[in-house]
Amino acid sequence: MAQETNHAQVLELDDIQGTVLRQRPLPFAGAYFLLRIDDAADGRRMLRRLMPHVASATRWWDPPANAWLSVALSYSGLRALGVPQASLDSFPDAFREGMAARAERLGDTGESSPEHWDAPLGSAEVHVAVSVFAPDDAGLESLLETAREALSDLPGVSVIYRLDASALPTKRTHLGFVDGIGEPDIEGAGVASLAQRMDGGNYGYLPGFGPTIKAGEFLLGYTDETGRLTPMPQPDTLSRNGTYVAFRKLHLRVAEFRRYLKDNSSSPEEEELLAAKMVGRWRSGAPLVLTPDHDDPTLATDPQRVNDFTYREQDPVGLRCPLGSHIRRMNPRDALADSVVDVKLHRALRRGTPYGPMLPEGQLEDDGAERGIVFIFMGTDLVRQFEFLKSQWANDGDFAGLGTEKDPIVGNNDETGTFTVPRRPVRRRLQQLPRFSVTKGGEYLFLPGIRGLDWIAGLEG
Repeated sequence: MAQETNHAQVLELDDIQGTVLRQRPLPFAGAYFLLRIDDAADGRRMLRRLMPHVASATRWWDPPANAWLSVALSYSGLRALGVPQASLDSFPDAFREGMAARAERLGDTGESSPEHWDAPLGSAEVHVAVSVFAPDDAGLESLLETAREALSDLPGVSVIYRLDASALPTKRTHLGFVDGIGEPDIEGAGVASLAQRMDGGNYGYLPGFGPTIKAGEFLLGYTDETGRLTPMPQPDTLSRNGTYVAFRKLHLRVAEFRRYLKDNSSSPEEEELLAAKMVGRWRSGAPLVLTPDHDDPTLATDPQRVNDFTYREQDPVGLRCPLGSHIRRMNPRDALADSVVDVKLHRALRRGTPYGPMLPEGQLEDDGAERGIVFIFMGTDLVRQFEFLKSQWANDGDFAGLGTEKDPIVGNNDETGTFTVPRRPVRRRLQQLPRFSVTKGGEYLFLPGIRGLDWIAGLEG
């Protein structure tokens, strides 16, 4: 159980799948697999064989086989594995319904609607999601071979989808931005002190420079920001050290993004500034609040400075970082201090992984290749956290006084949208904002603690 020491919760790191609290190193090679279970006994055998390869938050820096593996389950997957109905009924409605059923509230409409998703994403056939990452291709292939052997004599388990997703040579997203900045500081996670390996390698953690967030916002079994325990699935083995996952495959229209910048700028320098205004950071990761007129790569690589800023005191009207920029929407920080909204109740713990080949630098026409990002959200309340972020902050501008404006990067824009750039003496309002991010599929998953995974694997028919 969670223990209290001077009112600070002590996390059971040995029981928490490491991917929840730890960042992957750069570079990395990886893949996501979706599995269907046609025989519960075979499915449970598969889990038992995978479990020795699941790195806990404690073992993250010395993972089994020098590779990182995590296992998550859909509602239909729990049922296919033989989880009792009483336990299934204890899971929250959003998880049981699945992402496809809740697409409209997420802004997954039009070309992003489930009818256009890549099969089998969003279907009841998706039972188990396995992510595998390693520092290089050799490490990845070694673990994959082990997994193939584990499944070779289990006819009741089928791999129905694979998506390779590895760090790009630039170590950035397809849109050219450094990602993974500003993760929340989780009470008891021990992340800041473990940000560097003993050999000096950087595991990607950059302090969030905000109030520490209660562990119960991201891990079941611990108190959250309201001082309560989030409703937990039963039995008790499943009620601690797990979390819910929103798995999203997002296609990025890189060429269209480049063209939009070019069409609305008079020089390459202005293109870079407009890109930064839309995101809220320069491509290097340097925040506009701290360096509004030019990029500062040195600042971007300083973990003690890159997130050390606020909006209410340093940029109240968005002259540096527009009110509707992507990062300001996803984490308003102190900007809503005078409102009834508690930002700490809507924080996102996320992981992003690029997939597909890079579009050659400077190319303005789409080459037809599939490229984008696998977006992973983790938290204990899918509705209050992930769905709120999508519906209220990404696809609605009212909270920032922007009316119908949507997130310029991930909002469900349709070429009729706008994006406002505050400036003096006259603000600039960009028109006909297209959709740069198209949802290609997704699912709500349950990522149990390691003991919970063991309980599921040990069920008897």
